[in-house]
Amino acid sequence: MENRVDFSSLPPHLVERCRWSEPRGERSGELNTDFASAVPSRVNRDGEFVLYWMHHAVRGHENPSLDVAMWSAHELGLPLLVYHALSEDYPYASDRHHAFILQGARDIQREMEQRGVSYAFHLQREGHRGSHLVTLSRRAALVVSDEMPVSPITHWIERLSCVSRTPIICVDSSCIVPAIVVDKAHTRAFEYRSATKRLYADRISREYDEQTITCQRYQGELPFISADLQRADLGELIGQCRIDHLIAPVADTPGGSRAGYMRWQAFKVSGLASYARRRNHAEDHAGVSRMSPYLHFGMVSPMRLAREAQLAGAEKFLDELLIWRELAFHYCFHHHDRLETLEALPRWARQTLEEHSVDPRHTVASWESLARGRSGHPLWDACQRSLLRHGELHNNVRMTWGKSMLHYAHSPQRSLHLAIDLNHRYALDGRDPSSYGGILWCFGQFDRPFSPTRSVLGSVRPRDADAHQQRIDLRRYQEIVNRPIAASLPRVAVVGAGMAGLIAARTLADHGIEVEIFEKSRGVGGRMATRRTPCGLTFDHGAQYFTTRDARFNRYVKSWIEDGIVQPWQGRVVEIRNGSITAEKSDTARFVGVPTMNALTRHLADGLTVRRETTVQSLQRSCVGGVRRWELLSADREALGEYDCVVVNCPPAQASALLRPHTSLAQTIDQGSMRPCWAVMVQTQSLNDLPYDGAFVADNPLSWMSRNDSKPGRTNQHGSCWVFHANPDWSQRHLEMSADEVLPLLLSAAGEATGRDVQPMTDAAAHRWRFAIPLGSLDREALWDPIECLGACGDWCAGPRVEGAFLSGSAMAGELLRRVTIDRPAASERHVMDSTPS
Repeated sequence: MENRVDFSSLPPHLVERCRWSEPRGERSGELNTDFASAVPSRVNRDGEFVLYWMHHAVRGHENPSLDVAMWSAHELGLPLLVYHALSEDYPYASDRHHAFILQGARDIQREMEQRGVSYAFHLQREGHRGSHLVTLSRRAALVVSDEMPVSPITHWIERLSCVSRTPIICVDSSCIVPAIVVDKAHTRAFEYRSATKRLYADRISREYDEQTITCQRYQGELPFISADLQRADLGELIGQCRIDHLIAPVADTPGGSRAGYMRWQAFKVSGLASYARRRNHAEDHAGVSRMSPYLHFGMVSPMRLAREAQLAGAEKFLDELLIWRELAFHYCFHHHDRLETLEALPRWARQTLEEHSVDPRHTVASWESLARGRSGHPLWDACQRSLLRHGELHNNVRMTWGKSMLHYAHSPQRSLHLAIDLNHRYALDGRDPSSYGGILWCFGQFDRPFSPTRSVLGSVRPRDADAHQQRIDLRRYQEIVNRPIAASLPRVAVVGAGMAGLIAARTLADHGIEVEIFEKSRGVGGRMATRRTPCGLTFDHGAQYFTTRDARFNRYVKSWIEDGIVQPWQGRVVEIRNGSITAEKSDTARFVGVPTMNALTRHLADGLTVRRETTVQSLQRSCVGGVRRWELLSADREALGEYDCVVVNCPPAQASALLRPHTSLAQTIDQGSMRPCWAVMVQTQSLNDLPYDGAFVADNPLSWMSRNDSKPGRTNQHGSCWVFHANPDWSQRHLEMSADEVLPLLLSAAGEATGRDVQPMTDAAAHRWRFAIPLGSLDREALWDPIECLGACGDWCAGPRVEGAFLSGSAMAGELLRRVTIDRPAASERHVMDSTPS
């Protein structure tokens, strides 16, 4: 094989889109636009194939990246392999983005088969983890990739350049005027429009010259099993991925070229001609194209959309599609390393925002409050619900939404971070250069100073939310935002108000699904419990604290800290044996609810329908009018209500008993078990001078002891309040003893552990947790029977910690949300999968 390729014969419309990837991702200095004569035209002479790493041009037509790869394979006499992968680790990975990408991958898999091109898809998930890009690149003669000048692609390209000697060509398949053609980043639309007028005139009406050359199919071994997406249950596959399951797929915006072109055809018929007049009215849902997710992932050809809009004389639409969209793309191309900092703004904007950074904000809100649309401003909250439920935000209100962020955070940088996070996390077109462009515009980029200066914004263009609310038909916009996320939504019952049940229920409710929670106790939270004594003392007698290891949980913990619901417990924690300290255990960050442990679960339950002191004894099937539902019954056979789906958040023994007559899930639930724990609560002066606040106890009936009033938000004026937990073996042996019998035994054990005579002052009590400590965990975060619509979740599934319960409830919510959005898409889009691009 020749180890050099003459790219001078590559068609000009492809040459102008190509860039050799520089080592370490550097793009400083002059860009080399003479691609054909660039030094890296020497390929890996030991390569087995040409590798096209597909990620943001997910289409098999009008795809310059694919054409460059096919041409290169043909010239080298090598087979072509198209590698398309979906990682669990990309920023903001969620069920929403995964579903859209997988639906698009299903389309491209068919299209590649029709074109006779070898296509391999790797979905990172349980049993299929590991990245294979580096391995494949080292085996390739040449790597072709889509140009996408934002994180994480820029970082991945940079890393690939460092660990593999195989040359990489990045191909701009997103713009009409490729970014490499324009030698600098313009920051004003009128300047960019003037500088590129001739370039667009030469290209906009040009028919795309599809490459008709053939190349060999790669039929060798792969380091993974390529997923057959045509036969796969996408919802089930997503459930196996370690991603954020709290964000539902969007039923009326399915991914893929066929869905994208169907939406485009509908817009051409009903909206394109009137776009200029209707585009600024967010309450006119059909007034804009809603094509941005398909353009972001390259599932539709921007060249085709531009040609057809040009033929229709849609000048304003073209201005948005070409000037504003590509202005942002080009800016990101030249400044990809600063997009999430204030350095991305012009000097005047940075200066004015800094000068006004100390101005009082009328509302400083936490991430969680904003994410759930709980700012208190009707228009802003409607905007955020549009993102949360439907993954989209009309551009006219997005500007108001973004500028308002400066009022909701304590600094300009924090405001920018929140805007980027909420947009990229929820919007289907998040992480797109246009998203960055739109957000940065809200902070002064692509704009000019405005006078007079205002509080918080300084001379950044104002866009007052109150004034905008007066201009918009808010009721109509709220109707659009609050529309169901799918054609048919279930009524859901959650049995048990522990952490897992609460997070599942709240997630479903936030997506507009009707949920009722049944809890047998007076309060919520399960073992995240607090006991209040007649003397007014409080004891966290269940879960003592929680830790964070998983980023999905940690994000919420940080927000709860900001809201004052949670604080770090910075007490000294040790290990003791026979009254002596044997080890320090304070290196782990521990968190507690404030002012009591159950403050967190009460926060999660706020706004939910919780039927307390109500025990669900059994379920039975009902069928009315051909509709099968679940009827919940109490111990005396009282009907508690009918529901389409039931989620059980109980210990395994109770969950199994409730579900056994109806589903095989009970067999899996039986694999889980929980061990008991006796807890003692005592106020005493005997332990006031202990040099620690919490201790793991060895060689003793106790396993744990803690000074409850050392935790933030707890106070005690007389004697210190302590909680003792017996170890599981001791608790099991003494399970059926009374609390009065257990209390002196464990007080004596505490005396042995500390070397003190533990004498209660006024309050002392014992409490038995029959189901306290999960013995191991299952290999799934939650259990779901899609046929019977029954599920089970809890810390015995995902891990014996508060974090495990949170992740289990998240997974349970994801199962239900995927069921209604993927398995049963909205009626308006249901026929998309049976249509083809025109």
